Amino acid sequence: MNTAPPGSGRTLVAGVGNIFLGDDGFGVETVRALTGRQLPEHVEVVDIGVRGVHLAYQLLDGYDTLILVDATARGGDPGAVYLIEAGTPGGLEPEGAVLDGHHMSPDAVLALLDTLCSGTGATPPRRTLVVGCEPASVEEGIGLSPEVAAAVPEAVRCVLDLVGPSTHEAPGRSAVARPAGT
Repeated sequence: MNTAPPGSGRTLVAGVGNIFLGDDGFGVETVRALTGRQLPEHVEVVDIGVRGVHLAYQLLDGYDTLILVDATARGGDPGAVYLIEAGTPGGLEPEGAVLDGHHMSPDAVLALLDTLCSGTGATPPRRTLVVGCEPASVEEGIGLSPEVAAAVPEAVRCVLDLVGPSTHEAPGRSAVARPAGT
């Protein structure tokens, strides 16, 4: 386990969602679009997909910041991109660990992480952000709606802005949207 101390600056960008449920694949598509972008050395990009339990365990490795990228229904127009910070009014709050590996929302992942940290003494990320997009449809089917597909470049810009002020051209390493655990 690579347990970096809190404040180490390590950042995990995790694309979550189910590509077989239309716009729920937004997070996975966004991290795929990050592939090949230059990122600072402290930033790791992973395609979590529906493996929320795995994400909670990976976070025990010691990250300062977690950026979740996910379809996020908040009542706006389809394709609207949101930046949400956990622990702020209107933000994301852990609501109790629900162990359903294929239906773990970001709040359920955070609740499970809190439980794991309590049991292991690990420290959760200091800051958790969600780059979310209002879905048009999460019905069965592969592929994003036109509105959500058009929002992917905006979400990529948002992530790049969050991980560093000059990451668009900064030296570092190219992002690889790899599945978690590899």
